[in-house]
Formats: sequence, structure tokens, C-alpha cells
Amino acid sequence: MSEHRRKPPQPQGGGRAAARRGQSGSSSGRRAAPRGATGSPSDAYGPGTRGAGGEAPAYGSRAEARRAAQRGGSRRATGPGRGRECAAPPAKKRVIDYPRYDKDGWRRWLPSWKLVSGLCLAFFGSLVAVAGIGYAMVSVPSEENAAALSENNVYYWEDGTQMVATGSGQNRQNVSFDRIPEAMRWAVISAENKSFYSDSGIDPMGIARALGNMARGGDTQGGSTITQQFVKNTYLSQEQTLSRKFKEMFISIKVGTKLSKDEILQGYLNTSYYGRGAYGIQAAAQTYYGKDAEDLTPSECAFLAALLKGPTYYDPAGNESIDSSASPQANRERSEERWAWILEQMRDDEHLSAAEYQQAVKRYPMPQGRKATKGMTGQISYLVDTAKRYVLKNSDISEAQFDQGGYQIYTTFEKSKVEALAKAVKKVEKENIDPKREKDQHVQFGAATVKPEDGAIVALYGGAGFENGHFNNNADTQGVPVGSTWKPFVLAAAMQHGTYKTNGVGVSPASKYNGNDHLKILNNDGSYVLKKDNTPFFQENESDHPWGYISLRKAMEQSVNTPFVQLGMDVGMRKVADVAQKSGILEDSFAGLNPSFALGTSTPSAIRMADAYATFAASGKQADPYSVTSVKYRGAELPNFEKPRVKQAMPENVANNVTDVLENVIENGTAQHAKELGRRAAGKTGTTDENKSAWFVGYTQQLSTAVAMFREDPKSHKLLSMNGTAGKDSIHGGDIPTQVWTEFMKVALKGTSDPGFPEAEKIGEVADGVGAPSPTPTETETEEPEPSDTPTPSETVTTPPPPTETETCGPFDFRCRDEEEEDGGTGNGGTDNGGTDGGVSSSPDPTETEDPGGPRGSDSGGGLFGGSGN
Repeated sequence: MSEHRRKPPQPQGGGRAAARRGQSGSSSGRRAAPRGATGSPSDAYGPGTRGAGGEAPAYGSRAEARRAAQRGGSRRATGPGRGRECAAPPAKKRVIDYPRYDKDGWRRWLPSWKLVSGLCLAFFGSLVAVAGIGYAMVSVPSEENAAALSENNVYYWEDGTQMVATGSGQNRQNVSFDRIPEAMRWAVISAENKSFYSDSGIDPMGIARALGNMARGGDTQGGSTITQQFVKNTYLSQEQTLSRKFKEMFISIKVGTKLSKDEILQGYLNTSYYGRGAYGIQAAAQTYYGKDAEDLTPSECAFLAALLKGPTYYDPAGNESIDSSASPQANRERSEERWAWILEQMRDDEHLSAAEYQQAVKRYPMPQGRKATKGMTGQISYLVDTAKRYVLKNSDISEAQFDQGGYQIYTTFEKSKVEALAKAVKKVEKENIDPKREKDQHVQFGAATVKPEDGAIVALYGGAGFENGHFNNNADTQGVPVGSTWKPFVLAAAMQHGTYKTNGVGVSPASKYNGNDHLKILNNDGSYVLKKDNTPFFQENESDHPWGYISLRKAMEQSVNTPFVQLGMDVGMRKVADVAQKSGILEDSFAGLNPSFALGTSTPSAIRMADAYATFAASGKQADPYSVTSVKYRGAELPNFEKPRVKQAMPENVANNVTDVLENVIENGTAQHAKELGRRAAGKTGTTDENKSAWFVGYTQQLSTAVAMFREDPKSHKLLSMNGTAGKDSIHGGDIPTQVWTEFMKVALKGTSDPGFPEAEKIGEVADGVGAPSPTPTETETEEPEPSDTPTPSETVTTPPPPTETETCGPFDFRCRDEEEEDGGTGNGGTDNGGTDGGVSSSPDPTETEDPGGPRGSDSGGGLFGGSGN
């Protein structure tokens, strides 16, 4: 064996491994780490393993030695042995040892238990300090806030004079604790704060939830004890802010030390809002049950306690004027469910015996209907109702805040015009309606007047008045179909968009359509519109008079149905709806977009119809209706009550041509009673299927007024037929509604000029309906015979019958329909019964449109605001 392969002798005390380490360390110039306590480095490796000066190296392992060499020996080991590398100790001792100098890797960033506990103590100590400072600084106000005192809302006429003062100042009375029924006390405690008599007045967890919701921008309600709610009602505002919440908490603690629990509960029940303008248990008892608070039964107490969760949604009378989801039916269901739950809680908490509970849950204590409050009589009640809803719709003010008073509301209503409209209704009603006749019972009117190119509501007639038990505002309600007053929107859509045959070119009012009765209606592809049973739909007129092919101008004048139903199909009902919506009609009021949509199955309010016709009067300019010009709170003006922006809703010449056609309706057609006005005006009559409603909407350049007449079952709120009303076979829009309109407009426009209307320029091209005789005549006014109330023999022309189902499409083969036209072309048609005066034909598919005879809603949908929303 060669010399270089011979194994070296084993070193003393270290074994072969130690020898290898020694040799390796000597040859590479690296110093070996000490072996530890078992021997000296010199014994193990010899003198070559020592560093300069003969000192042993300070590294704990070869790995550390390598790392030290790479870093230039800047780090040191922790001591003898195989210790881990750590940071050098700080030159100056730190108060907070973070990052930790004596740890390496992720452990350096892990706080020690001393640090964690110290920070926690500091945090909670700070909270205690802040709480102490807050408790010391926040004091219980010496006086109740203005919301807890008597204060009114004041409404002003358009000229700045006071209309009426009404609000919480009219409907609040404190009662002593002994006059509050024990059942009422326990109903509130069981429902809202079971620990009331044992807690300190605050709920920390509830406050934390409320603050969290507030920080996220969510619901801020809930999380308050009865004491906190009493403090908020009595000393603070209703604003949802962190500062108010902190004040509420500290004041609640102090109040809990100064007042007894009975005093706090008494104050809470006397300051809470129960809806209908009632503040306090005594006012609520009188408002809902017509009795004193001390006479309430346990069942009635549970009902009133349920209202405290939110009277808007728990009053069975409904509050659709504030939220369309707060209908009477929905509110009744919510109220009854919570009422029953509260009674269960009272039984479970042993505040009601089993026998008392069984007696209480036998029957839901349905409250009385709404009553008129002081000053809320006649038309004032409806003016205030309209203005209040406008304020709530256009601000962040809650109903509870508003009813606490302190607001000054400046309205658009002109006193003289409001009085004139009420007098016109009463005069015509007295001349025609005899309550002794069965068919004259339950007749109602609704009317509204709007300024064109402005939107200001200057007058309205809402009904017989709150004092007579009529709380629905007939000027701003849904559920009454408008009938043929819808036809101008069909004509406007045709003139603006054209039909599938004109490739976007507008249609002239001289275009001729088949005006015969019992006519099959065609889709754009030439097929017949079918009913649900797949049989053809026939559109009816008021009579079976054979009009033949008549111009759209003539059809509007005499309110003939069939031309406008077919025209609506040719234009596309979606385009008709779009024109109506841009004119001011809310989409909420639209019925299904089937053929009958062209005849007014929709149910907009009188306010919205007056506003939409004002768009025609203003040459296509539209402004949303408004009833409030400004609102002040204790003298400070609130934002968001600027006048609505004026928009160009349709081309100017389209609107002017509609006006030109509607002038002819008054001059020669179904609204000739309006000629008594003695000045240029335009308008349209409308009567619906089964004579359930009659309308007239007319305008000058200064005012646009809509008048509706209908009969309504007072219990079911369903519309009733007016056949036989006023001793007439049927009521037409050209009869009583036009008389009311004329009487009012005479007074409202007295002393003003007669500017007439802008001249209408020729528009569109003649686009006759299918089957019209050829050649197509040119557009001249002499084409039509002089109209008369009864069709003349010359008008009774023989015309080709409508196409049969076996005919081919012929000219329809090339037609294309866009997506909008699909809505108007493929749906089911109406039923076989036509209306009067161009009345509505009901949709063959009840699921597609509201039943005009169904229950009439109030203050939503087709109203001024359209419910959800605005």
C-alpha cells in the first residue's frame, strides 16, 4: 500500500472524526469550534487551531464559522456549544424589546408575553380613561330637546302665506305612570329589553353591533335599551352618528343613576312615536282605538308595542305613500305576526297568565281607520299629504323625524286655483250626482293641474276630505285606467319612430287605418294576434259603426279604437311605452305591453297624466311634477329641493302635431264641451271597459289639467261600473269630466292671455294600414267629411274585409322586427268586449296586466312618486 493511502494515526481524545475536522480546519484556514467542556481546543487540534493571541475562536460550530467568515466576522456566537446565531445586544436598553434582539428568524418578530400583556393593559387602561373623561364631560341636558316638546310643521302656499300648521304639537299628551296599563309596560319590556329592571341602562354588545353597522354604512337601528331610547327621544336628536351614540351611552348611564326605572319607562312610553302623527301612549291609544291609555286591553297593548318597531311597516292601514312595500295587506301580516309574538313573550316571561294569554290571542285587535287631525280638512289634507311625501322622497328625513315638527314647507300650491278646482268638482257633482240613486253612490273624482315646462303642481283635488273618512289621495293614486287618453302617446310614437313599414320615417296623422268594429289585429309578420286559447283576437269599438279606412286624425277625433291598436302594433308597444315614460308617466303604472296597451290599460295618477300632457303643451319639453320649492328646519334651509330639470322628451314638431290633432278633438270631436272655455285648448277624452272610469286631460300653454271620475267599492276598493250613473246609460270622458275641466279652467285662466299654440309643421309620410284602398290619397284636410256626433251616411263606406287566416303574408315577407317591436307584436290580444268612448279592452291574459276592476291601490305605482321609489 502506498504511503499516501495509508490511514493517519487516530488523534488523542477525539476520534477519527475529530481528526478529520482538525485537518480540514488547518488546511482551509478555518478555525474549529471548541469541543465544549470536555477538553481544551489545544489538546484536540494542536496549536494550529488557535486564533491570534492564542485565544480560542468564539464560534459554536463549523456552520457558524463559515457564516462568520462570509460576513467578515461581524456576528458572534451566543457562547460555547452549538448555539444559534442572534443579533448583537442593543447598545442602549429599549423599553419595548421588539423586534427581539436575542431571537433569530421568525421568532424575532413574535411578541413576548410581557409585551402582549403590557399592551392589553395599556389599551384597556386607555378605554377606562376615555370612558371616565367622557362620563365626566357629558352631562344630562337640563331640558328636553325640541323633538320631545310640542312643535308643529308649517306649510305655506305658493305666495308665501301660511296654509296650515300641523304636527306633533297637535297630538301629544303625557300621562303618569299609574295611568299606563301594566300590560303595556310588560309588552314593551318583553319585546325590547327583557333585562330592563336589572341592567345599567346600556347594552355593550348592542352598542358594538350598532357601531359596527354604522362603520359599514349599514342599518343603525337596534342595539339600544329602553333607557337609551328614552335618552334619544328626550335629550338627543335622531341622527345616526358616532358622536350621538357615545353621548347616548354616557347620558344613559347617568340617567340610570338619577331616575328610577319606572320614571324611565314612563318617559319612554310618553315620547315614543307610534305612527299617524301620534307621540306617546295616550295619543296612540286615542289615534288607534279612540280610548284613553288606561283603558287598553292586553291585546291592544301588544299591538301598540308592535308599532314601536316601525309604524310605517306595522300599521295595518298601510303606508304606501312612504314605501310601496308597506301595503295594507303586507303591514297587516307583519303587525299580526309581531303582535302574536309579543303576547307569547309576555306569557313566557310570566307577565300574562295562561288564561289571560288565551283571551288576548283570540282575535287580532284591528285598530280604527285614520282620522283627520286638526286643520287637516277639505283639500288641505291632500295638499299636506302630497307635500309631506315629496319631502320624505327627496330627503333623508324619516317620517318620525318629520312628524316631530320644526319644519317649514313651502309648496307650489296656489290657493285660488285649489279653491277653484274644488268648487268646479262640487258644482258639477251637485248638478249630476244624486246619492239617493244606487248608481250614484260611491262616485269619486280626482284632478290635478301642472304648469307646462316647469312641473309645478298648482292645484289638485284628492277627494271628499280626511274629515269624511276619505284618506286616499285621488289626485295621486294608482288603480284607475286612463282609457283613450293614452292614444296621443301612440300617435306621438308613430310620428317620432315610424312603423316597421317606414324604416324609421315618422308617420303622418293623415295615414289611414281600418276603423271598423270587431277587427282582427295583425302582428308585424302578417300573422294574427292570438288569445290564450290560440283563437284570433278581435278589437272592439264603442259601436259597430262601419268607419272604414279613416285617417289617424279622424280616429283620434272620434276616439275609434281599432286604428290605434293596429298602429301601436305597427310601431311597437315598447316604443309607445318609451314615449309615454319620457313624457312623464312612471313605468310602475304600465300594464302589459299587449295590443290593449294602446287603449290605456295603464293606471298613472292624475298628477302624472297632467304632467305628461304638459309635455305636449311645452313643445316636447318635460319636467317632473313637484309640490315643494324649499324646506327649512328651524329657519335653516335644507338641500335637495331645487326645481326639476327640464328635458326635451320628444322632438318639438312631434309634440306640436299631437297638439294640433288634440285641438281638433275639442273643436270637432268627443270633447266639444271644452269649447265653452272660449280659448284655444287641446285635450283627449277617455272611457274604459265596462265604464269603470272616465277621464279628460286637456291643456293650454299655461296649464295642463287632468280630471278622473270613477266609482269604487268602499270595502274592497274595486272599481264599479258607472253604467247608469247620473241617469246616463254610460259616462263618457266627454261628459262630466270635461265639464269639471271646463269650469275650473275658466276660473284658473281668467284674466290671462290666449297665446294659442306653436304652428305644427307637416310631419312624416302617409303610411296606410294593411288593406287600405289605393292609390293612397295625398294629405289634405278636405279628405275627411265634416265630423258630427253621429256618423253621416257618407262615412259609411264599404271596405274590404280584413285578411283571413288562410291568406299569405304577401308584403309582410320582407319585414324585420327589432327587439322592441317584439314586445308589441307577439303577445296575446285583448278580449272580445270593447270599451266605450274608445274604451279599454281588457287583456286576454290576466297575468299580463292589471284588472281595471281590481282593488285600487293608494299613493304608489302610478302616483307622483311611483313608490320604491322614486
